[in-house]
Amino acid sequence: MLKRRIIPCLDVIKRRVTKGVKFKDNIDLGDPVEMAYRYYEGGADELVVYDITASAERRPIDIEMVRSVAEAVRIPFAVGGGVASLSDMERVLNAGAEKISVNSLAVKNPAIITEGAKAFGRQCIVLGMDPIATADLLKFPSGYEITTHGFRERSELDAVEWAKRAVDLGVGEIVVNSVDADGTRSGFELEITGRIAQAVSVPVVASGGAGSAEHLRDAFVIAHADAAIVAGILHTGLTTIPELKKRLHELNVPVRIVNL
Repeated sequence: MLKRRIIPCLDVIKRRVTKGVKFKDNIDLGDPVEMAYRYYEGGADELVVYDITASAERRPIDIEMVRSVAEAVRIPFAVGGGVASLSDMERVLNAGAEKISVNSLAVKNPAIITEGAKAFGRQCIVLGMDPIATADLLKFPSGYEITTHGFRERSELDAVEWAKRAVDLGVGEIVVNSVDADGTRSGFELEITGRIAQAVSVPVVASGGAGSAEHLRDAFVIAHADAAIVAGILHTGLTTIPELKKRLHELNVPVRIVNL
C-alpha cells in the first residue's frame, strides 16, 4: 500500500517563514533554510516552499533561497510563487527543486502547464489551487471558485473543472489549499479535496487547516488525499512530524515511520 506523505510548508516573505490565518495577519517564524533542514532531519517526506508575495508583486522567485534549501535537504521539495515562464521553471529546477508549483500563472496562461510538462516531465509540474466556497452553484457547480494572487483575485473558474482541465494539460499533482480553512487548525476542507481526488487521476495533496493527526487521517481516509501539507502546528511546536506519524500509524494510516 502506498505510504501517505506529510509535507511541511514554508510560506516565505523576504526570506522569512511566515504564517497567518486565511492569508492574513502573518507573523514571522524564522529562517526558511534552517526550518527546511529541521523538518528534513525530523522525517518529512517532502517540503514545499512558497514565495507567497512574488506573484502579487509581479517579481521573480528568490532563486538563491531555493538553492540554499536544496543544499540543506535530501528530500524532494516543490517551489511556488514568482514562476512566470518556462525559463523560470528551468532556473528553479536547476537550483535543486524537484517540482514547480504553478497557481496564478496557470490560470492566466494554461499553456504553461503543457510546455512545462513537455520540457521537464509532468511529475515536475504541480498545480496549486486556492478554492473558496461560493453559493453560486449555477456558475460554479462544485460550490467552489478558484482564486489567484494569494486570494486577492477571483478567476471565475470552477474548482473541479479547473482541476480536470489542468490534468489534461499535463499537471502531475494537485495541491488543494482551502482559503476558508487556511491557518484555522480546524481540519482540512474535505468536501472539495475529495471531489477533486475523485475527479482526477493524479495525486492530490490536502492543504489548509491541519490541527491534529486526526485531521490528516480524515484527509487521507475520507477525502482520499495522497499527501497532506502541514504548517502552523509544526512551526509553533504544537507537534512534530514523528509524533504525527506515530499517531497516524496507530490510526492505521500507512506512513513512512520515522526512526530518530
